[in-house]
Amino acid sequence: PGRGDPRRVGSWETEMAEREKLTWVLEAEVFPDSHERMHAAVAEAGHEVLLWKDAWLEDDSWPRLSGTPVVFHGSLGNAAQLAAQGAWTPGAYCNTALFHCSSWYPGASAWLLQANWVRTTAAGLVESLPAVLGQLGDPDRFFVRPDSPLKPFSGRVLHRDAVTLAALDHGFYFDDELLPVIVAPMRNVGREWRYVVVGSDVVAGSAYLPDGRTALPDDPSGEPWRTAAQIARELDAPEQVYVLDVCESDGHLRLLELNPFSGADLYACDRREVVAAVSACALAAR
Repeated sequence: PGRGDPRRVGSWETEMAEREKLTWVLEAEVFPDSHERMHAAVAEAGHEVLLWKDAWLEDDSWPRLSGTPVVFHGSLGNAAQLAAQGAWTPGAYCNTALFHCSSWYPGASAWLLQANWVRTTAAGLVESLPAVLGQLGDPDRFFVRPDSPLKPFSGRVLHRDAVTLAALDHGFYFDDELLPVIVAPMRNVGREWRYVVVGSDVVAGSAYLPDGRTALPDDPSGEPWRTAAQIARELDAPEQVYVLDVCESDGHLRLLELNPFSGADLYACDRREVVAAVSACALAAR
């Protein structure tokens, strides 16, 4: 009622336009090589850009932005804190508990690179090495990584004769000897790809090298993208928005890992497609 009144149409349309806007909070220093592309994509989509300040977490002074949908993209650590504190809505897509390997590995076994794996602790690996490796076929070399997506140390290949807490960077990157870790047989990994998933759809993709030197947009008609799309459709997703990594191993494409979107490097993913899809998801969740 009242929308036919010309004196009310302008204000109603303005209100509707405002409802379709949201704020992207970007941590520019984390991805300096691609920040401008992300910033430009958000601005072109008609959304607001707010640059992150570390002081917001230090003194609880972040802008409240009540009633306005907010999406954060920056460092994994800040994304995890924002998600845990519920600072904004949806805020950070970074529910770390759902991205622990032990949380999603079982449901992804059909595609997973690591078909056989053991969860233990850093101390448990060192103290019970023969028992742990016995569950994996007793290999001389194996892969170990943190269970947590926050990755307090980087995944690495170890030889059974060189397994110590120091070899896992204990005392340097982490102090808890009971830190959960995933141990798996060593696998040869070739090319890698990263895809942004929104809902159950792949919306953007990039080929990349782990050291960040090379990143190229991926072809939606190619086998890696099609593989990622199939996984995204069938996997019980940890969150509405996340990133999915595919790798080539021994001539086959496998699921390498899942990671929270709000703390992920997007490499050469099309920022316009990412912003459009993630923004629509955030707006729909209001």
